[in-house]
Amino acid sequence: MTLDNINWAAVDRIIRVDHAGEYGANRIYAGQMAVLGRTSIGPAIQKMWDQEKDHLKKFNELMVAFRVRPTVLMPFWNVVGFALGAGTALLGKEGAMACTVAVEESIAHHYNNQIRRLMEEDPAKYEELLQVIRKFRDEELEHHDIGLEHGAELAPGYTVLKSVIQAGCSVAIYLSERF
Repeated sequence: MTLDNINWAAVDRIIRVDHAGEYGANRIYAGQMAVLGRTSIGPAIQKMWDQEKDHLKKFNELMVAFRVRPTVLMPFWNVVGFALGAGTALLGKEGAMACTVAVEESIAHHYNNQIRRLMEEDPAKYEELLQVIRKFRDEELEHHDIGLEHGAELAPGYTVLKSVIQAGCSVAIYLSERF
């Protein structure tokens, strides 16, 4: 990606919020593994977590390349992410998978919004960033589907749980873009 004539403010916000999101996802999966790692769902959670680790690594690289500062809320996302992962895992594998479905659906929607924004501005200018976001979006949607396949909708209070988690994701996205 050439650095000439890019919308620095947009790229700054995108990389900061996506880094925060991937960090949060890592903490969620860490919490789920702390509770369910030695159960039958552990390998599926580990596989998704491994992909999230790759996502975070890439956004760490992009932060350095584009000199983007992380959100000041990283310590908060550290604790909240782990608590969300562990807390929903305490509801059982269905609770953990409900969390996964809710978060990954929110993130896929968020990534789609970013893709649209960059495509409207100038797809050629942002080709590398668009490739990264598209790839990660597709992997988040795979995680969403894995959650559904593993009984997410059977979690206690699934609809309410999903709505609350997605509202939290919306707040996290809003705050991490700005702070």
